[in-house]
Amino acid sequence: MSKYYDKAVIGIDVASEFSVATILAPNGYVFKKAFKFNHNLSGFKYFLEEIKKVENEFSMKPAIFMESTGIYHSTLFYFLLKNNYEAFIINPLITNSNKNKDIRKVKNDKKDSLNIAKLAKYEDIKAYSYFDISIFSLKSLCRDYYKLIDVRTTFKLKLNSDLRMIFPGYNKIFSDKTSLSSLALLKKYQSPNDILKAPKEDIIKIIYSASKKESWSHQIYYKLLKSASEAVELTIPSSALCVRILNSISMIETLNEQIKILTDEIEKLANSGEVPTSFKNNIKLIMSLKGIGLISTITLLSEMGDFNNFKNPKQLVAYFGVDPSVNESGKFKGNRNKISKRGSRIARRVLYIVALTAIRKKPNGEFSNKILYDFYHNLIETKKKKVAVVAIIHKILKYIFAVLRDQKEYECRNPKIHCKMFLGNNDKLVA
Repeated sequence: MSKYYDKAVIGIDVASEFSVATILAPNGYVFKKAFKFNHNLSGFKYFLEEIKKVENEFSMKPAIFMESTGIYHSTLFYFLLKNNYEAFIINPLITNSNKNKDIRKVKNDKKDSLNIAKLAKYEDIKAYSYFDISIFSLKSLCRDYYKLIDVRTTFKLKLNSDLRMIFPGYNKIFSDKTSLSSLALLKKYQSPNDILKAPKEDIIKIIYSASKKESWSHQIYYKLLKSASEAVELTIPSSALCVRILNSISMIETLNEQIKILTDEIEKLANSGEVPTSFKNNIKLIMSLKGIGLISTITLLSEMGDFNNFKNPKQLVAYFGVDPSVNESGKFKGNRNKISKRGSRIARRVLYIVALTAIRKKPNGEFSNKILYDFYHNLIETKKKKVAVVAIIHKILKYIFAVLRDQKEYECRNPKIHCKMFLGNNDKLVA
């Protein structure tokens, strides 16, 4: 049974420009039928007046529930919290599953607001009311960061494909075609003919100004000269392709600047007094796991929200959408199960990168995490690699849950030693 069973409840269906609300009395009857209010100051004030009527009638503050709708609910949600009302956000998956209870197929804003109010009043559902402006800002900045990374990747691929047509062999000279040296060179010389006609001193000067390595600059020049002389016979001579290359370079450099601005702002905000101390402590705790950087950590924490909502690691796994989607009916048991992919796509992306980092061996022979490395390589003997990577993600989320729960930094400990320590501690408690 819901803890709001004996309370007045307001259900809100949020749209981009307006919302529709329905108010239920403590006895469950509709106190006020669905009404509309706009997302502006006068609209919000009108909604507050309706809330105060409920307070005067029943001598209690109503509990207000709304569906998560991306950015549209944020302003209203914060406005209600600022005015000291109990406001809660419900996962759309919960409200959507509840709609199928009705026999008649009716879908409109009025019906949806009533369904949300009934759901909150009669069902024991999970809803959250946590909202911190600084953490919300970090979440938004991190999402923008990954969007710009994706856009930059698009232009990097475009540059690479154009170079394959106009300058075959260029990719063998520079392992990173978008390095400072490579971009500086391509801005002036896009084709093999340009390289062959250019004075030696000019090319070396451009490479050196970006790399500051004199001997390396000379080596690259001779490699370029050899590659250009061969590429002349294979190139597609097109001024349009040269323009495309210059356009891609311009976009990549602009995006690099914007990404730098975002990372600086994320670090600045994360270290400022605006962010709660507990959030800063949690950043340090998660970064105690090797292979997780600052941006990745802040992304995971900001997407996670209030850690107190999670009672066990399984809930955290499900929240990020890396739990298995089970398909069984009667005697049938599906054997092609996939992860549910519910929750934050960006958080799953970060977890995937962190997992790949954890199972790699560095060029110097060191391991990012020897325990996870061994666990992964044991798994791939009997499982597919993708299945093994998901298992590593589960392990990482369990580590994150443990360090946040215990407020202790991560210790890379052999599982057998950990079991002995755990059993030893239990024996002491029993004694």
